[in-house]
Amino acid sequence: MITIRRCGDELAAILPIVNAAAEAYRGVIPPDCWHDPYMALAELRQEIAEGVEFWGAEIAGTLVGVMGLQPMREVDLIRHAYVLPSHQRHGIGAALIQHLRGQSTRRILVGTWAAASWAIDFYRRHGFELVPAEDKARLLRTYWSVPARQIETSVVLCGPAPA
Repeated sequence: MITIRRCGDELAAILPIVNAAAEAYRGVIPPDCWHDPYMALAELRQEIAEGVEFWGAEIAGTLVGVMGLQPMREVDLIRHAYVLPSHQRHGIGAALIQHLRGQSTRRILVGTWAAASWAIDFYRRHGFELVPAEDKARLLRTYWSVPARQIETSVVLCGPAPA
């Protein structure tokens, strides 16, 4: 049974999930965009300081997946959606995204690597649509703080209108 809950100051539990799941990007995203570890502790602290609220999925009391929601102007951003590789394809990501969509009353955007076809497919299965290429860079510059190279190699998806 999956339990979804707000994560507190659990950096030591969140970070290993992010870095283990992000291994899927190694050799897929451009080499100049990969770093090891994928997310450092200081970066995670900064993300939380900038308003990313992490939600976690637990099974039998163990955190196995995380997904962040960050209010940004008139939209909400899904940030850092990761599930431990050993628990992927068991509905954990689906439970997290469903929960986060229920937390939001605004348009939801998510950015991911263009080469991460599995991530794009995941979001599309949950009603998100790729924004037109001509809007992608504008949205990434408006709502995210990412380098030009990441803008060049990413996509943005928009969730369905809130109910």
